[in-house]
Amino acid sequence: MSNETPIFEVSGLTCHTLLLIAPEGYSSIALAAVIAVVLVGIVALVSTALVWPGVAVGAGLLIFVVAFFRDPKRTPPDDSSGLTVVAPADGKVIEIVDERDDIYVVGPVRRVSVFLSPLNVHVNRSPIPGVVEMADYVPGEYLVAWHPKSSEKNERSLIGVRHDSGAKVLFKQIAGAVARRVVFHLKVGDRVSLGERFGIVKFGSRMDVLLPESAEVHVAAGQRVVAGET
Repeated sequence: MSNETPIFEVSGLTCHTLLLIAPEGYSSIALAAVIAVVLVGIVALVSTALVWPGVAVGAGLLIFVVAFFRDPKRTPPDDSSGLTVVAPADGKVIEIVDERDDIYVVGPVRRVSVFLSPLNVHVNRSPIPGVVEMADYVPGEYLVAWHPKSSEKNERSLIGVRHDSGAKVLFKQIAGAVARRVVFHLKVGDRVSLGERFGIVKFGSRMDVLLPESAEVHVAAGQRVVAGET
């Protein structure tokens, strides 16, 4: 999209499937387990004939919550050039646009937006290596994640990282209509590595990555991406 020499290149790789559970999900899993047990107990009191359907519903709820908080191992691509950017989230690329950022990059940027459905892995990973210069939480609304104004109005985090080259990248965790909480574990001054785990957004959401305008993007709208590897 630009004739300038690209500061970053974005490319794709495959994922690994080792299943782990995100610590941020422990309380939700415990709550789901309690709800499942209580549900089965209530159903048993109403009618013994409904016990097994109740068990099926309770087990289904628990399995869904456990699956939502899965945290598979990811291996970032070889970054011998030092200029690789990876996807910060699993999901589908819904938009790639050129715009202006006045929050952190301060200038023209190329924004890549990824939508996470409730079935995607929701653990988020740093798209670049570097030093954290911004780590802010912004309360807000809960528009659907694909709404054009969700990145401006919804509850979100603003994470600004300066790459070793000096380039700045801003990425945002954006809560959606279902996702009601963004969680991140970064603070100003922290150093992050490529694809390093830094947080999670609960139950359906969106992530935006604002790259330097000269970044060469190798993904397209509609493409599925994998956090830490694509």
